[in-house]
Amino acid sequence: MATLFAEIVTPEAALWSGDATALIARSSDGDFTILPQHTPTVGDLIPGVVRVETTDGEQSFVVHGGYFQVAADERPETTRATVLAGIAEKISDIDVPRARAAKEAAETQLAALAREDGDESAARRLAQEALTRADLRLSATGN
Repeated sequence: MATLFAEIVTPEAALWSGDATALIARSSDGDFTILPQHTPTVGDLIPGVVRVETTDGEQSFVVHGGYFQVAADERPETTRATVLAGIAEKISDIDVPRARAAKEAAETQLAALAREDGDESAARRLAQEALTRADLRLSATGN
């Protein structure tokens, strides 16, 4: 019987790995699902939720961009799906009050920068990225 082995990896840690029935995510080409015996491929991930379905339930992660790779595993009849993300976290581990505080801080900084230096500054870009990350975390947790 064909199986799927999935892993979610960041530069800091392997967040999750194990046997799965499906991996669902979104690339710049749209939503996709990886199943056992999936064709080998590589692609990008846009910020969003990556879901890993297992026989024990679902694992969900917020991924702030990255890449995925699907390849044959060293185990026979096994497909390996790897998510490589610069920033990712398990949704159940998100600190909602901290995400709200980060959102407020980013909004305050963006408002101050709008009065000072226009739209093209590096500080504005960094504040906008922080706001986007906070919004994604809050959205993923239903807040």
